[in-house]
Amino acid sequence: MILYDRLWQTMKEKNISQYALINKYKISAGQLTRLRKNESVTTHTIDMLCDILNCNVEDVMEYQKDSSIQK
Repeated sequence: MILYDRLWQTMKEKNISQYALINKYKISAGQLTRLRKNESVTTHTIDMLCDILNCNVEDVMEYQKDSSIQK
């Protein structure tokens, strides 16, 4: 499972609000909702966020093994 908890921390550290992402950088509110719910987003969105925040992918997302998935 991909988690986006790091995104919110990075945004706080960089002093960039969700409002700024939507209005200044044109990230859709729907994409932010998907990120808040840890749902899938495109690599294009991740690329845009890393560019806006001037950070690496690991500053936006992390992988956590989902124990409910059976092999």
